[in-house]
Amino acid sequence: MTVPQLLLCLSLSMLCISSKPTEKKDRVHHEPQLSDKVHDDAQNFDYDHDAFLGADEAKTFDQLTPEESKERLGKIVSKIDEDKDGLVTVEELKNWIKFAQKRWIYEDVERQWKGHDLNEDGLISWEEYKNATYGYIL
Repeated sequence: MTVPQLLLCLSLSMLCISSKPTEKKDRVHHEPQLSDKVHDDAQNFDYDHDAFLGADEAKTFDQLTPEESKERLGKIVSKIDEDKDGLVTVEELKNWIKFAQKRWIYEDVERQWKGHDLNEDGLISWEEYKNATYGYIL
């Protein structure tokens, strides 16, 4: 083996050894964030309020007196307790949080639908969609 070939082999070996490893891909499907608030159990309860009640309901609770808030939370807890045993399990709490988050999505879809279904026939035609979406441009 000649010197240039040896140098070439060494250079290629060093290049392969020092090259950056491939990016590790995350194969886990993460659940969406429950709130856009900072999650800090010791300082900030807004994240928990948003996750537990939903963003709109959390805003309503912020305006209530402590007595009214306790009363409403008691009613919510009875809704969370699916098997009516007087205790809320982790699974029941997870189901409730999922429900609270999905409820906001369904309400938003309903509001958007009403805004686009101009003749209120339960269907959105292409004309209705164009007018609702691009009407101010056309």
